[in-house]
Amino acid sequence: MSDSLLIGGGSAPSHLLLRYANRHGLVAGATGTGKTVTVQGLAEGFSAAGVPVIVADVKGDLCGIAMPGSPGERIAKRWEQIGQPVPPFAGAPVRIWDVHGEGGVALRLSISELGPQMLARMLELNETQETVLALVFRFADDEGLLLLDLADLGTTLAHLAEHAKDMGPRYAAFSRPSVSAIQRRLLLLEEAGGMSFFGEPAVSLGDFLQTAPDGRGMVNLLDARKLVSQPRLYSSFLLWLLSELYETLPEAGDIDKPKMAFFFDEAHLLFADAPKSLRERVEQVVRLIRSRGVGIYFISQSPGDIPDTVLAQLGNRIQHALRAYTPAEQKAVRVAADAFRANPAFDTRSVIGELAVGEALVSTLDAGGVPTVVQRVLVRPPVSRIGPLSDAERETLLRADPLHARYREAQDPVSAHEILSQRAADALERSARDEAPQIRFPREEPQARAPREPAPRAEPRGRQRETAGEALVKSVARAVGSSLGRSIVRGVLGSILRGR
Repeated sequence: MSDSLLIGGGSAPSHLLLRYANRHGLVAGATGTGKTVTVQGLAEGFSAAGVPVIVADVKGDLCGIAMPGSPGERIAKRWEQIGQPVPPFAGAPVRIWDVHGEGGVALRLSISELGPQMLARMLELNETQETVLALVFRFADDEGLLLLDLADLGTTLAHLAEHAKDMGPRYAAFSRPSVSAIQRRLLLLEEAGGMSFFGEPAVSLGDFLQTAPDGRGMVNLLDARKLVSQPRLYSSFLLWLLSELYETLPEAGDIDKPKMAFFFDEAHLLFADAPKSLRERVEQVVRLIRSRGVGIYFISQSPGDIPDTVLAQLGNRIQHALRAYTPAEQKAVRVAADAFRANPAFDTRSVIGELAVGEALVSTLDAGGVPTVVQRVLVRPPVSRIGPLSDAERETLLRADPLHARYREAQDPVSAHEILSQRAADALERSARDEAPQIRFPREEPQARAPREPAPRAEPRGRQRETAGEALVKSVARAVGSSLGRSIVRGVLGSILRGR
């Protein structure tokens, strides 16, 4: 079916209709039950249909999707079992991204784009500290300062710590203890690789929405092997990306296929320790983003990892095996089973524990938009390679990517760090000049002297500094007049988190 993706087969083929692929989905199951292969097959299908894909590769084994698979007896037998001929083996068009700039195209954000709310979550700040951080962004807006990297943020924070008391009631909430706490968190973030994540050139959202010359959608793999060890950084970036898609893409209405499929692996990290307000906003984004033509697919071990308010919006579900040895695991099985429309042919709760590797319970939306009766399905194998790329293959793929050259080298335009550092240097120089001791000579008796012509008047040093200042202002004007605009661009997720 050209209007659907084949998930697998059993008593009958199981498909995901493209017209309902933006109604979101869930791929769940215990470790080792086949979730990664299922996601790889879905990503292949979306790509073949011309739909760009974003998926986090947390173990490094999804990147094999760039290479053709290999025929073998097991693969041929699986296709026979699901009642389908063996299709041609082929790799998908792949772009690998890496926030550390090591295993893929360098991926950066500016501090301003992320915004204070997501940055506060990333730094694990409390409410008081988040308020101080918001004042830093307010000051940058008021002063027309660009916050691009951690140096900009640290310098602005230090500047306010010294001068906030002289800036009136607008900055009365600025707290020195909170400043110290934020500075410690920034140091930890810097040591964890944050220096490479924040800066210029910042990634363009359009780079994630590309298709290959043959019309297939680009599979954007986020190399998250190291990133997933920093859960707040990982989840904050993916949530920012979701919100950018929501803010940027126009209303799509009823479309034949989604504009993008977004796979959120380790989805429990998004909701772990998240305050109620953030969960509500995530629910809002999930509910509204489908009108932009974006389908979100959460990947986790158990449906219980997803809040009920979000789980209720996931119309397409693939459930791999769950083991139930403890009361908590038995509850997770009940939650998973009760989420399906019952099939009188079998007991869903019992079958969830009996599923073999590569088997799943599947329910998708039918032509009328109604969830189908749950089916026991053998998931179809990918036509691309199952397993990781070699280092040489990854390097070849990276060098052939035109975006690698664009984003490889970090840039350091004039921004808050440079401007505030110059201000501090100027103030120090003025202070030193004003406090210099006056040298007094002994008074001499007046004597008759020949008149002298006055010496030429020296140009004031202040004028010399003004010339340097003018050059700095012109440089800032050029930076502010660039794509960031005359005002500081706030992270779009911040606007969502502040409510509508």
